[in-house]
Amino acid sequence: MPTPPPADVPVSTAMLEIERALSRITYLARGIRQHDRLMALAGVALDRAATALLRQIADSEPLRPGELAARLAVEASHITRQVQQLEKAGLVTRVPDPDDRRAQRIQITPAGEEAVHRVREASTRGMQMALADWSPQELEQLATLFHRMVDDFLSYAIEDEEPPREPAGAARPA
Repeated sequence: MPTPPPADVPVSTAMLEIERALSRITYLARGIRQHDRLMALAGVALDRAATALLRQIADSEPLRPGELAARLAVEASHITRQVQQLEKAGLVTRVPDPDDRRAQRIQITPAGEEAVHRVREASTRGMQMALADWSPQELEQLATLFHRMVDDFLSYAIEDEEPPREPAGAARPA
């Protein structure tokens, strides 16, 4: 894991501007009115947390609730409530875990796939309108850089969760 720079090392102007832009886009994307508008356009009635969970389930193989919680960086109890909501709506189902028959995995249903498709279509159309003046090359570059940034953030978050390593030769408790 990269070592963070000392607090007295100045942060570049570019880094400050990236942080500001990310804060603004996060605020816009998480807004209740924005979510409600997106759900109305998609014809889907889900709250923000259920929508995020359903999209995660759609993007992966069936996962255990604990794995979903880890991927979304939330408490497992939060996932349990949301899964129950999605199950009642017929958007997900529980299936046996092939590795441990006592455990269950959460799998998207055809109705859930349709809901995610409609949400993504409405979201993409909104982005398409907002970025209509961008060239295809600019859009390609933005997509490439966004994916790279997310991958780097995820890599940093995973490394950050690893327990600290003991220095070589450190005494271990008996």
